Formats: sequence, C-alpha cells, structure tokens
Amino acid sequence: MIHKPLPNISPRAWEHPADRAALTALKQVPGLDDVIRFFLGLTGEKSIRLLFLASAVRVGPAQFPRLDELLTEACRVLDVSDRPELYVTQNPMLNAGAVGVQKPFITLNSSMIDTLDDDETLAVIAHELAHILSGHVLYKTLLWFLLNAAAVFVRIPVAQLVLLGVLTALKEWDRKSELSADRAGLLVVQDPKVATTLLMKLAGGRHLEQMSVDAFTAQADEYDAGGDILDGVYKLLNLMNQSHPFPVLRVSAIRQWAESGDYERILAGEYAIRTRDEADLAGDFTAASDAYREELKASKDPLAQAMGDIGDSFESVRQEAEKFFTSVFGGGRKE
Repeated sequence: MIHKPLPNISPRAWEHPADRAALTALKQVPGLDDVIRFFLGLTGEKSIRLLFLASAVRVGPAQFPRLDELLTEACRVLDVSDRPELYVTQNPMLNAGAVGVQKPFITLNSSMIDTLDDDETLAVIAHELAHILSGHVLYKTLLWFLLNAAAVFVRIPVAQLVLLGVLTALKEWDRKSELSADRAGLLVVQDPKVATTLLMKLAGGRHLEQMSVDAFTAQADEYDAGGDILDGVYKLLNLMNQSHPFPVLRVSAIRQWAESGDYERILAGEYAIRTRDEADLAGDFTAASDAYREELKASKDPLAQAMGDIGDSFESVRQEAEKFFTSVFGGGRKE
C-alpha cells in the first residue's frame, strides 16, 4: 500500500484534546521544560542510551533492514527530518517505547516482531514517533520520577495528598497521550482495520486467525454498555493504575475518531501546520472539556451517562472557566 505523505503536519492534528490541553498547561509553567531537560541530560538519559547501545540491536540497513525501512516510511509520512534511532531488545512482553529527552529514540521488543505483520509494526513505530513529536517523552519521564518520589512522601500526609492529586492528573493525561499516538499510527498506515488488528494482538496474542474483528469490536461495545453504575465504578478503579487504556477502549476510541470525519479531513490535506501553531491554553481547555462531555454522552455505560447528565448541569461552570483562562493566558489561536 502506498501511504499518502502529510507534509509539515503538526502533532496538534492528531492529539486528543485532553492530551493537548494538559501539555499546553505544562508548557506554560516557566522553566519547567528546561529544568527537566537539564536534570535528565546530566543523569538518566546518557545512561539509558548506553544501556541500549550495549544490550540491544540498533536498527539500520545492516541490522533489521525491514524495520529500518518501516521507520523511514513513518518519518516520510509524518514529514520528520530528524529521524530517531530504533533499537530492538530481547523481551517477551508485547511492548515498545520512546526514551530520552535531548535525543529521544524508539525501542521495540523482539516479541513485537514475532507477533505483528509489517503494517501493524509500522503503526507501532508511528505511535512511538508521535510520542516524540508531541513532546510526550519529557512529561512521561516526569511522571516516572513522581511515581518514584511517592515512596519518599508516603509518611507525610499533606504532601502525599498533593502528590496523589498530581499523579492522578498526570496518569489520566498519560492514558490520553496513548490515544493521540494511536491516531498518528492510523494516519501513517491509513487503514483502520490495521489499527484494530494491532490492538487485538496486544490483547490476545499473535493468533489473529483465532480472533474476529467484528467479535472484538462487539466485545468493546459490550464493555462500554454492560452492567450498572457499580460496574462503572469498577471500570474506573481498574483503569486508574493503568499506563495505557485497555485494548477494547482503544479500539472504540480509534474507531470513533476514524468515523468522526477528522481522520478523512487530515488525509485530504486539511490539518494544522507546524509553522502556524501557537499555544492556546484557553482553546485547548475548552476542547478538552467538550471532548470529555461528548465521550460521556456517547457512552452507553450507566455511570458515564449519569456523569454526562451532571456535566450538562454544570455547563455554566465550564463557560466561566473558559473566560478565566482567556483572561489569564490571552485570546484564541491565530491561523
């Protein structure tokens, strides 16, 4: 399949509104990016890169040449000139990652190569490339440090409460960032079925011939609609400690986005351009609020529907919050 290139596309084109709003807010904190980059540049990043250089296989024309071609293709479609390194590491877990701050690189577990076909592998590489392009890696590293710091503050009740609130918010952002990266993966492979079969394999392993796309999507619908409000509470509790949304949730999210019209508009050339982008906290905050409300309305889960009804009752609160962010951080985005 020939993949249509997306010249000069901005990460804003594929970012989930909640992901984008959180990132924009973090970037508004004076000096935060510089402090994190400086600290990591002096400590962990060099050590991690040396570790992979010593213990993994760096992809190139002479090593895993097919993966090298897939990385080149993902960079071509997303118009990435500063191509990151890609490493394959021996690991039975179905996982991949993006590591580093000054010079991020992509890691791919060997089990992914054994399990996925070329199109699905391309989607994974594009997914990780999107994390780099969106600046997720910096804040994912911040989350990792805070999770480790939680043990230090465990005996200080007030500090623990504050840290818990920050961690909960960051974890929610982290999960939404995965939905953003899923969208980028779809934009590169340009086939919604591939995005679905990839997630099916992440859920059930390599034996796709034993699975059904229709049955799996029906399973996703059943999860969303099934049960009562108590089941909805259990779903929330199960999700809270996850780094990624569950596969059935990701299937639902990518399917809804593919059918929303945004995906087709981007492929048609209607998308945000990097050189025109400006941080717009007010607009991003509003978009995130609208996205959460629409998700609740669209869900068939009884708890989500109840929360959606409550959200409609507090629409005036959202409007006041929008006015506040506009007054503090300025007006709308210029195109």
